[in-house]
Parts: sequence; C-alpha cells; structure tokens
Amino acid sequence: MRVMLAEDSTLLREGLVRLLAEEDHEVAAAVGDGDALIAAVAGSPPDVVVVDVRMPPTHTDEGLRAALEIRRRWPGVGVLVLSQYVEKRYATELITADTTGVGYLLKDRVAQVEEFLDALDRVGAGGAAFDPEVVRRLLAHSTHADPLSRLTPRERDVLDHMAQGHTNASIAAHLHVSQSAVEKHVNAIFDKLDLSHAAGYSRRVLAVLRYLGS
Repeated sequence: MRVMLAEDSTLLREGLVRLLAEEDHEVAAAVGDGDALIAAVAGSPPDVVVVDVRMPPTHTDEGLRAALEIRRRWPGVGVLVLSQYVEKRYATELITADTTGVGYLLKDRVAQVEEFLDALDRVGAGGAAFDPEVVRRLLAHSTHADPLSRLTPRERDVLDHMAQGHTNASIAAHLHVSQSAVEKHVNAIFDKLDLSHAAGYSRRVLAVLRYLGS
C-alpha cells in the first residue's frame, strides 16, 4: 500500500516509516502536521493515511480535522488515527460519517506491532478498525438508550464488536460462540433497531451509526 504519515514526534514518525518499509509498504510522505498531510494527499492521494490527533500549531485536534478534510475531499483514502487521545467531537464525526476505510487506535493500547499492521491492512482494504476503548469513550457521554435499551447484553456485545469493525466470524471467535449464533444476534439487532426493511442501505453500517450516535 501507499501510506502517508502525520506524526509530530520525530522518533515515532521515523520508527513507523521503517516499520512500514520492512512490511513492503510505500511511505509516500511522512510529515509533522495536518496542513502538510493535506498538501501531500492533494499532490498524490495514497491508499491510507496514518494520523495523530494533536499536532502543531496548537496541539489540540489538528490531526482529526485534517482527517475529516481528507475524507471529505478524497473519500477513497483510508484514514487510520493513531493517538493517545480520544477527541470526542471530531472522532464521532469521523466515525459516523462513513465507516468504510476508517480506524482509530490508542497508542498505549497497541500491545503488538501486528495489531497496528492488521488494523492498517483492514482500513486499506476498506474495512474498519476501532479500539474498544475508543468506542467506550465515545459512548460514555450517552445517557439515553432508546432503542438500544431493547438489546440483550449479548446483543450489545455483538453490536460493540461490530462497531469495532469485526466480521461475524471474528465476533464469533472473540465471544466463543458459533457464527450462526452471531448471525441470529445480528438479525435480532436489526429487528430491534427497526432496520429490517432498510432496502438499499447497509443495515450493518446503519446499526453501527445508530450505536455510535446514541
């Protein structure tokens, strides 16, 4: 894949460049702020950008705002946020706008290099990759649960994994149940969220958006 990086820590940025090169990915640009990333993408859009949240000049939310701009102007470019922080406002906007080719990982929770590389591959292939902690924090401010209150604890577990970008097979493995059981739970979720007859739309995406936007 062609990858562009935006990370203001020189040490981490160079480490990511070497890691991706060792995995035979092409690092088309490695920059230290959001504006430079947007300029690089404008010159030759990559397959995926990896971006931190807090970068110069204000070290608040420059990375996420750059990610949203990239998604708006180049929707085919995957975006993987890699940060220590969950900035709720822009993170929710990024995730709920379109879950295709989007990921959000917390740096201090990536225990193995393979986790990062797997998330990068999933985002590059048009999938999703969300740290469960990111999902939890985005949902922490929600106090109303309707219609999610109709879901059983197991159905909420399944929907939580769906929001992280897992397939039915992956959810089955994580929850130690059969894939057919997961499929039944997914169908029940669609019914309880009134998505059974959402013709022309991905019910899975709609369920996740309903979950993240609750």
